[in-house]
Amino acid sequence: MVSKQPLAERKVTLGSQLNDQGMKRGTLDASGPLDDEGRFAYRLNVVGEGGDTFRDHVETERYGVAPVLSWEVNDVTRITFEGDFMRNNAPLDRGLTRYANQTSTASRDTFFGEKSVGKLHNDNNMAQLRFDHDLNADWKLGGGVQLLDGSLQGNAIEANGLAADGRTLGRNFNYRKLEWTDRDVQLNLTGHFSAGGFDHTLLTGVEYEDYDYKSIIQRSSGAVGGYPIDIFNPVYGQARPALTRTTTHDKENLKTWAAFVQDQVALTERLKLLGGVRLERFEHDYDSFLPGTSSWTASDNAVTPRVGLSYDLTDTIAVYANTARSFKPNSGASRLGGGFKPEEGKSYEIGTKWEALEGQLSVDAAIYQIEKRNVLTTDPVDSTFSVAAGEVRSRGLDLNVVGNLTPEWRMMGSYAYVDAEVTKDNTLRSGTRLMNIPEQTFSLLNVYEFQEGTLRGLGLGGGGRYVDQRAGRTANVAFSMDSYTVFDLLAYYKVNQHVKLNLDLKNVFDTEYEEGAFGNVYAYPGAPRTVQVGIAYTL
Repeated sequence: MVSKQPLAERKVTLGSQLNDQGMKRGTLDASGPLDDEGRFAYRLNVVGEGGDTFRDHVETERYGVAPVLSWEVNDVTRITFEGDFMRNNAPLDRGLTRYANQTSTASRDTFFGEKSVGKLHNDNNMAQLRFDHDLNADWKLGGGVQLLDGSLQGNAIEANGLAADGRTLGRNFNYRKLEWTDRDVQLNLTGHFSAGGFDHTLLTGVEYEDYDYKSIIQRSSGAVGGYPIDIFNPVYGQARPALTRTTTHDKENLKTWAAFVQDQVALTERLKLLGGVRLERFEHDYDSFLPGTSSWTASDNAVTPRVGLSYDLTDTIAVYANTARSFKPNSGASRLGGGFKPEEGKSYEIGTKWEALEGQLSVDAAIYQIEKRNVLTTDPVDSTFSVAAGEVRSRGLDLNVVGNLTPEWRMMGSYAYVDAEVTKDNTLRSGTRLMNIPEQTFSLLNVYEFQEGTLRGLGLGGGGRYVDQRAGRTANVAFSMDSYTVFDLLAYYKVNQHVKLNLDLKNVFDTEYEEGAFGNVYAYPGAPRTVQVGIAYTL
């Protein structure tokens, strides 16, 4: 996450947005120095939004405060505090069901929950303190501490299964309370020096992370006929069933110690070699409090190297190649009660970067292959659990173009081709596609802003995105989400140096599509045609 940093000059911007679906949003972005010398500075971002959505009976709220304080202690030492405090209130809305025996898919605005159940309350808090200290002209010491704290609590409704008639959905009423805390400490040293006749840029450091998570989920009956609702003609207002079973009650702790070193060597003025290695130690404790389940502990050591090579063909064109290994402990427990082996991976990438039009246009392209083992995916038997796929592979092409073609015309475009599939597993067939990953995606946005004349300050833009067909689950038999193309239009007008107006039209042709799948049987619908207007005022 890249936060907005303090500005050297005072600036305050107030913003307001609303759309025809019922959503309202207000923002504040304030920044500037706190003393005459400019050594103390701040930035404060505040957001509040809420209202109706295109989904029936789904109203959401979100509030956030993100302060940043910077202190230039002296000419060589800088200290920064950052915070991010969010409050989200929204019902659990998985989307539409896609059971194999459904007669058809419900309309995109249909909600399978109950308004009377209320909202889930999600709190997320982040506080970070970091420093940078110049030891001399070539060496810099940096580091920091970070605390993440969050919770998700409230009532919800989820699907049990679909009756033989293809339209009556069995549901369960449930209560959940999830809590997590993550504590991080990092210290690193960066330096430039010469050795062996070559110039070096060295990065080395140590890290420590301590992550805690605990959860409890209680549910009503899981019977297919329980708490029923007609997905094509829902009637709301049924009495809540009793919570009769606890399906999740656990806690876990993951501690990580790491040390790393990386050296970039300038073999020539244009050719650079990068090599690095990361050493990690993981200690993982899991406790389950459900009858008939077991607790476990695990520990691992990992060594993950990386190597890269880059060459500047010209002052504006560079090519590169790199390879790396990865290692990540998997959290949670399987349906059978045991833990998962760590996720291991290796990647290869070759690419090029081009700064065109005197640096106004950036073009980059890359081909890659990523191979991983023990990747978690939804359990096909019980979607409340995960299973680890044996081996998966993702390979493809990325192309991105961003920049100004002229002083008035800005363009952003991207294309991606991804072949992501299971290559080896005891249950899944080789060639099984990974869920939610389209084979091809394409997006393009063009914005033209008039610089002179009576239309000066007026910006007009349009764009579109294409998303290919996707698998709805990682399984031998899976439902498919169709490909789609969505177009958007935008306009803004800078009335003066203080006021900016905007008008956006999203999903111009009111295309019906599905954004993504969840839990083996859900697909979330995309928003319909939406008109949004707004104003920003800078003091």
